[in-house]
Amino acid sequence: MATHGWFYWAFLSAVFAALTAIFVKLGVQDVDSDLATLIRTAIILLVLAAFVMATGKWSNPLTLSPRTWWFLGLSALATGASWVCYFRALKLGEASKVAPIDKFSIVLVVLFAVLFLGERPSLREWSGIAMIAGGVLVLALKR
Repeated sequence: MATHGWFYWAFLSAVFAALTAIFVKLGVQDVDSDLATLIRTAIILLVLAAFVMATGKWSNPLTLSPRTWWFLGLSALATGASWVCYFRALKLGEASKVAPIDKFSIVLVVLFAVLFLGERPSLREWSGIAMIAGGVLVLALKR
């Protein structure tokens, strides 16, 4: 199981992402979605800061390489943009419709990994990605 430890964490990520959709949908009913995103982000910052300190994982971020800072910065900008769009979509639409379309990111991750990281999915993996893409289309086109 140690070689597949990533699967455990990825599965938990999916569980928490699913709960996020439900909690956000309930939480944005009476507040602007951008303000809700800010509140969520502030809570995440506080919780993660406490977690990093409590687990002894704090190190001086100024010692990180410029490349690390660059890509973490880009990641933060992409995450922020994703959250703003996701919160707005959930404010306007049904969670059962918004969340599956949001998961089209799975298809995009694979495409970007091929283009930018040189990863090479197998035919079996491409088949799975095609099914995910098809499922997103079916869900997006339902009336």
